[in-house]
Amino acid sequence: MDPQQLRTFVAVVDHRSFSAAAQALGYTQSAVSQHVASLETDLEAPLLTRRPVAPTEAGERLLEHARPLLLRLDAARADVARLRQVRPGRLAVACTPGTLTPATALALVRARSAAPQLAVSVRVCGRTEAVQSVLTGGADLALVDGAVAATDPLPLPDAGPLTAFPISEEPLAVLLPAAHPLVGRPTLRLADLAVARWIDAADAAVPLAELRAAAQSDGFGHQLTYTGTDVRGLSVLVAAGAGLTTAALSAAGDLPGVVAVPISEPRIVHRTELLHPRTPTTPAAELAATLRSAQSPR
Repeated sequence: MDPQQLRTFVAVVDHRSFSAAAQALGYTQSAVSQHVASLETDLEAPLLTRRPVAPTEAGERLLEHARPLLLRLDAARADVARLRQVRPGRLAVACTPGTLTPATALALVRARSAAPQLAVSVRVCGRTEAVQSVLTGGADLALVDGAVAATDPLPLPDAGPLTAFPISEEPLAVLLPAAHPLVGRPTLRLADLAVARWIDAADAAVPLAELRAAAQSDGFGHQLTYTGTDVRGLSVLVAAGAGLTTAALSAAGDLPGVVAVPISEPRIVHRTELLHPRTPTTPAAELAATLRSAQSPR
């Protein structure tokens, strides 16, 4: 299979349109159609219906392989480029919500002061996007967080050949509306909240699938989905009674209208880890060393 044909196929599926995919890829529509047709000939199976544009059963199966294959191809290209220090004059950091602490911000400012020519950028995004940004060269390192048992590694999407190490760990808390009947409790058992109404906010809080796994429960249903990385906006929904969510205990102190109650059972923690390539650029390696030296258990 030709990687470019795979990339075109994925673009058509994502845009649900041959013309929109052509515009996004900078191709003519006939070239896009030819790529898809060649792929279908190669695999001896129809991959897309045309009206409406949608993947067939074979197309759905191919998608399961195509996305990770293309990601790893992009990651390979970026990994080789790093060996040549293609972009030593930039320091691009991808962060999941809540991971940009004062200590990290200070380290970034010091890096910029030590090298005035350094182009420093910070982007807040979801966990998958942060990891993929480092893999494919869009970012030089990433700060990602999640909830895990104290002795377990942070569950990450396909991180390939990235190096990860923890930089902070603290209690995980449930965010409740200020008038919630459980606000007076010193701690809460996660399993007792399985039947509560939750907000599905995979990029701004712990994904509900991870809470189900931790509590060994099929509960944690939601009636509202929150798309985005604005933790303060998410807390506004909690305060209004839209549902519960989670946050690091220290990050919840300045959120208006909500109360953070630590989870006591099971013993899970909120951990932040730093990810970087095996061969980081010089600025990324220096920042990683600074953050590692500043690491202190909570």
